[in-house]
Formats: sequence, structure tokens, C-alpha cells
Amino acid sequence: MADKKITVTIVEDHDMTRMGLSFALSNSGIIDVIGTSSDGLEGVEQALKLNPDLVIMDIGVPTIDGIEATRKIKNANPDIKVLMNTSRDDENDILDSFSAGADGYITKGATSQQTIDAVKAVSEGVGWLDPAIARIVLSNIRRNTPAQNSNPEINYQKGKNLYGLTEREMEVLALLVEGLNNPQISERLVITLATTKTHVHNILQKLYVKTRAKAVATAMKDGLV
Repeated sequence: MADKKITVTIVEDHDMTRMGLSFALSNSGIIDVIGTSSDGLEGVEQALKLNPDLVIMDIGVPTIDGIEATRKIKNANPDIKVLMNTSRDDENDILDSFSAGADGYITKGATSQQTIDAVKAVSEGVGWLDPAIARIVLSNIRRNTPAQNSNPEINYQKGKNLYGLTEREMEVLALLVEGLNNPQISERLVITLATTKTHVHNILQKLYVKTRAKAVATAMKDGLV
């Protein structure tokens, strides 16, 4: 018996983008696109009616924007995953998306395979943050946050103590912000994959979040990295 496919709906107001994305995902072999819509309100109604595993959500859609649509979907059914798929790279949009409950964020410049990988990761509860987006937000935060102490080690300790993260957990969190997955983190820090998974699990618990993407959003919003 074949593995169950990931059911997806797409909210995208550009016809060609919506059709192209639907075609690429449907031909992946692991994703079943069960609905598409061109505006935010319709996307919410469709998601709550069809109950997909995941909604791919553009931010700049009519009637209600993708951030508000995400909030409505998550409030009604938190089990539905939402992957933001947009050309916007504004820091406020990104943080507002995660505050609304988004489980991942990918740009429209991503390849079809990257989008498929993102859908798979988010549907499995891993979360996804486009590395380019992570770098933009991290750069903005570092640029806009005044230095409170000339000793970076002291600032580092202050951020750590906010959530009680250990030094190693802070290192893992910084790599999550860079967009690295567990095997890449294991290789970078020269630790086992099991140890990496334990650190990630502990980070999620201490930050009171359920996904890696939300952990990254919290880290960037609160200046932990």
C-alpha cells in the first residue's frame, strides 16, 4: 500500500504562480493538491472545509491578507500546518507571520524541490525557515539593536539567561537561525545526531514553542542570537 500523500491547499492570487506551484507539487509523488484559491477569505473557508495537512499561503492576497488568513485558520484548527510562500522579505511580515501561527516561511525564489522539501518538513512538524529570510531578519536585528556592552560574551550570557538555555543550546539555536537541519548541525558541532535532536527538543521546550521555525522567530524577535 502506497504511503499517504501530504494533502495541500494553495492560497495564491497570481494565476500562473498558483498553477505552476500546483503542478510542481502534484508531480512530486508525495503531495496531493486538493484545493486552490485566489484570496485570503476563500483560502480560510477552503482550508476549514477540506482540512488539508498543510496550507501554502501567500501574504499579499485580497479580501484578507495571508497573515490574517493564517491566524483564522490556526485559531479554528491548530493542527493544519501553514507554510508562507511569498516574495516579501520584510522583517515585520516574517515575525507577524509566525505570531499568527505560521509553521514555516519560504520565498517564491525557491526551487520546486526546495518548496517540496519545505512542505514535507513542515507537514512533519519540523518547521522551515528559508535561509535567505533568516539572514535578512538576523541582519536587521543586529543592525537595529544598540550594543549594550562592548563585551559580546556578556551580551551572549544575558540572552541565554532569558530562557535558561545552555551554552550548547545557544550554539544549536544559532545554527537553526542559519537554516541548518539536524545532520548539518551535527556535522558543524561535531556531535551525534541523537544529541542534536535532544538539544533541539530542549530548545523548543524552553522557548515554549512547538516548531523549529517558531523557535527561530522567537530567537530573532528576542535577540537571542
